[in-house]
Amino acid sequence: MPRPLRVAIGGIHIESSTFSPHLSTAHDFEVTRGDALLARYAWLSPVAAWAADVEWIPLVHARALPGGAVEPSTYDAWATEIVEKLAEAGPVDGMLLDIHGAMSVVGRDDAEGDLVTAIRAQIGPEPFISAAMDLHGNVSHVLFDNCDLLTCYRTAPHVDVWETRERAALNLVEALRREERPHKALVHVPILLPGEMTSTRDEPARSLYGRIPDVEARDGVIDAAIWVGFAWADQPRCRGAVVATGTDPTATAEAARELGERFWAARDEFTFVAPTGSMDECLDTALGAISEPTRRPFFISDSGDNPGAGGADDVTFALDRMLARPEISDGAIRAVYASLVDPEAVAHVADQPIGSPVEVRVGGRIDPRDPGPLELKGTLEAVAEDPDGGRCVSVRVGGLSVFVTSRRMQYRLLSSYARLGVAVDQVDVVVVKIGYLEPELFEASGDWRLALTPGGVDQDLVRLPYERVLRPVFPLDRDFTADLAVVTR
Repeated sequence: MPRPLRVAIGGIHIESSTFSPHLSTAHDFEVTRGDALLARYAWLSPVAAWAADVEWIPLVHARALPGGAVEPSTYDAWATEIVEKLAEAGPVDGMLLDIHGAMSVVGRDDAEGDLVTAIRAQIGPEPFISAAMDLHGNVSHVLFDNCDLLTCYRTAPHVDVWETRERAALNLVEALRREERPHKALVHVPILLPGEMTSTRDEPARSLYGRIPDVEARDGVIDAAIWVGFAWADQPRCRGAVVATGTDPTATAEAARELGERFWAARDEFTFVAPTGSMDECLDTALGAISEPTRRPFFISDSGDNPGAGGADDVTFALDRMLARPEISDGAIRAVYASLVDPEAVAHVADQPIGSPVEVRVGGRIDPRDPGPLELKGTLEAVAEDPDGGRCVSVRVGGLSVFVTSRRMQYRLLSSYARLGVAVDQVDVVVVKIGYLEPELFEASGDWRLALTPGGVDQDLVRLPYERVLRPVFPLDRDFTADLAVVTR
């Protein structure tokens, strides 16, 4: 009987905006090791048939809500731990690299490339590495060269996260059993697009990603993947990418070429997933629509400070525009603002009795862009513990409930609103720091607008001060011919 395969699992998972002043530190990450790390993967509990004769070796996995660039010492500690545990584990046949793909580390241009280089230096050239990634990640030449298999999500919003990780693991195990290093092909597509233009609910992303199963089913192809890339980092690696892997070099290269050309050909078809406007324009639309019951609750995405993409989560611009509306501040309109991170403000009011009048300064501590910190004068409406946001409070100002959290979080689940006493179907207007609406909010919304607000993940890319991305790149540049060369290994 052949010996069991030995496969290590680990990674660092975060997307980081270099345009956000937020600094991601160890405090922002959830870290798993040992049995707790293995327990994350459904194919190991119970063990799937294809995984049964594999010795799975847990290293360390660190995962955080998107934020600003990662503190170097934080990254170095986990990268070192991964390498040291690989050394302790002895020879391995392969590694599942569980990453996002858009991590930025202060002072480094290609964090995932740095990580996989360190891993490869430890395990040597023979073991196979399979990377599972977010489609909003980046594929640098260094990452491509050091991985044998790469795959990414095929949906946005991401409802196939765990399916993708299992596919990456299965592809790895099957390649190891064939004892044949896969062929691979890469096409870089010179496009920068915000995720809110590339939802797979809508065209052209729906059809583009919808082609993948057919391409993958071709003889000689193992996997095909399309990365939109990450638009909110000013690094040379940031751009679209297509990677195909396979057992036949010609079929693999053709798959990458075909998808890369289709991606580029569709560049002018990508549009925002909802009607857009300034914050004031979106408020005008929302307030004009609430007399129509089918359009309530009316959601507005405060997209420029979306913590789900790396925003600081404390820009007060959208809140300031809400408070300027008399119909909201005098209570005629019931509204929610979700949310601002400000642990100091939470600590200042959370221990007071519910119903107490409060005055508290909120926001603008991390990202102080105009108008900066705001003074809230209202009533303490609710206090709750949230698994994502920590201790949270709701301060009522007229008809507006302002949620303030102790940790950065994204109000994407209805249960998070309910903890602070809000049923969104009883609200007229909900402004939430998010981009495209996550599934629960999308289903709950009567209508929706995407506000092009300022912040570290500004959706209007031409407003961002890019200096280091490779040019030309669409849409910063439009009149050029793309180099869609296929790189094979």
